[in-house]
Amino acid sequence: MPPRPAGSDEINTPLQKSRKPTQRERLLRGMVTVANRDGYAGASVSQVIGEAGVSRPTFYDYFKDRDDCFRAAILEVHARLLGELHGAVEVAPAQEALGAAVSATLRFALAEPGDARFLMKESLAGGPGALDARDRGIRESAELVERAVERSSADALAPDVPVAAVLGALQRLLASRLRRGERAPGALEQELLAWLHSYDAPVAALRWRALEQHAAPERSPYLPPTSLRPPAKLPAGRPRLPPEEILENQRRRVMFATAQVVQERGYTAATIAEIIKRAGVEGRRFYLLFADKQEAFGAIHELGFQYLMAATAGAFFAGESWPQRIWEAFRATTQSIDDTPAFAHIAFVEAYAVGPGAIQRVEDSRAAFTIFLQEGYRYQDASQTPPRVALEAIVTTIFEIVYLETRARGEGTAGLLALLVHMCLAPFMGAAASDELIDAQLAAMRPAGSGEQRGVRAT
Repeated sequence: MPPRPAGSDEINTPLQKSRKPTQRERLLRGMVTVANRDGYAGASVSQVIGEAGVSRPTFYDYFKDRDDCFRAAILEVHARLLGELHGAVEVAPAQEALGAAVSATLRFALAEPGDARFLMKESLAGGPGALDARDRGIRESAELVERAVERSSADALAPDVPVAAVLGALQRLLASRLRRGERAPGALEQELLAWLHSYDAPVAALRWRALEQHAAPERSPYLPPTSLRPPAKLPAGRPRLPPEEILENQRRRVMFATAQVVQERGYTAATIAEIIKRAGVEGRRFYLLFADKQEAFGAIHELGFQYLMAATAGAFFAGESWPQRIWEAFRATTQSIDDTPAFAHIAFVEAYAVGPGAIQRVEDSRAAFTIFLQEGYRYQDASQTPPRVALEAIVTTIFEIVYLETRARGEGTAGLLALLVHMCLAPFMGAAASDELIDAQLAAMRPAGSGEQRGVRAT
């Protein structure tokens, strides 16, 4: 593309002013197209301007760098989605605002699959700034719903769920389907609305709309006996250990160093040089163990998932009834997550930046956790059985809650145990019975004279 004439950066004619919004829009469209085709890592300025058909200087008239354009594209697509949500929520009964927002989001994904894929999937790979833009958009959508529900009568029924977490989970559910090339079918809409209605409670009694921190329970006795920690560095000199033990020690140190560096800098910014330095191994040893940082990331992600699944399963099978098993399972799960903040960050925040293989591992791990909910279908009569998508929706909402807490670096997920259990039990037991069980568990673990609630953070 030919360069602009010398001094053209200073030209500011009325014609140029009138063309600037069109050029900016073409750049944003180019970013969406390139990111959907090549991922965030492949969405370079060169690729974007080539797709948009504008010059490099023109790009920098509008955006500071590639990430600035990427964030702007997220906000632009979200603004159009938010407009659809506004229209849907305004005409729906106030207490049905969340259902209306869900339906409008599904319609948007059906009508604009490319934009929806960019907003709901590719945004997760763009680093902290992109995640901030993504989360801001979801908060704005949630605030729209919350304002509508506040206009409802006290005895009207509305889903008692954390709205931002549910809307974030909905985007993750759609992202996985769009990634596979699926459209948003009408059956999914009906199943999701039925799932949401299983949380219905009078508006005056809603209690699970925010990320409410309760006092953390006592440490679970069912956690694995060995913690997820890096091994000690071997002493200087030639250690008197078999070669395979030396190699495994170094492998583990590289894996944990990868998690720590990614937690501090993000996956995209993390370098092998930093990982090697943190692990205390030679560069040639890294490449003997792993092909690249992506492979090292995959190894620590898999180890962390195995540890988390072992903690959850061991606690789950210790309960006397299914609701108690859910309580114990998530007590161990949340404490395991809090014990391993670096793993929590790579598992719940960074994995989408790594590439398709890591995304598939995330989705497979979410699917694996639905096994703990299967027994719920035998817990009550079939006439009240939630749809099958409920299992995926519940686990994905829990994933979104942990993601939000991990990004906020709040008080930890153990204090959110009651909320997570509510998300699991209410569709099968009903909101009233679920709340009764949760309140009994909270009362049993609360020391005499202590306050129950630690804090509430808006979602």
